[in-house]
Amino acid sequence: MAENQVKQNEKRLSTRAKFSKMLRVRPSEPKETHFEDLPISVNVSKHGIYFHSNRSDYHKGMRLFVTFPFTFVNDPSNCEYLAEVVRVESLTNDRFGVGIRLLMTV
Repeated sequence: MAENQVKQNEKRLSTRAKFSKMLRVRPSEPKETHFEDLPISVNVSKHGIYFHSNRSDYHKGMRLFVTFPFTFVNDPSNCEYLAEVVRVESLTNDRFGVGIRLLMTV
């Protein structure tokens, strides 16, 4: 594929950086199954985070509350975001790659 075709297919708004930090993820919608996931980020950008998870609950369009980076529950420096799942990929060993777009801080 030519380089200009790759750029046309790219939907990311900013470049990604490899960054491994824990995040806390939980559904924001009451109709969703309640869970709390504590995955490690694979890469991040100004507008999103990509991480791997063992959970199969994630689906495109799902709204989430995301704390990133997450240290512990009552850490005053925690920042929570409203986010939306934009991609879910099946990986090996019953794992999933999840891409989320950060929508706003809560």
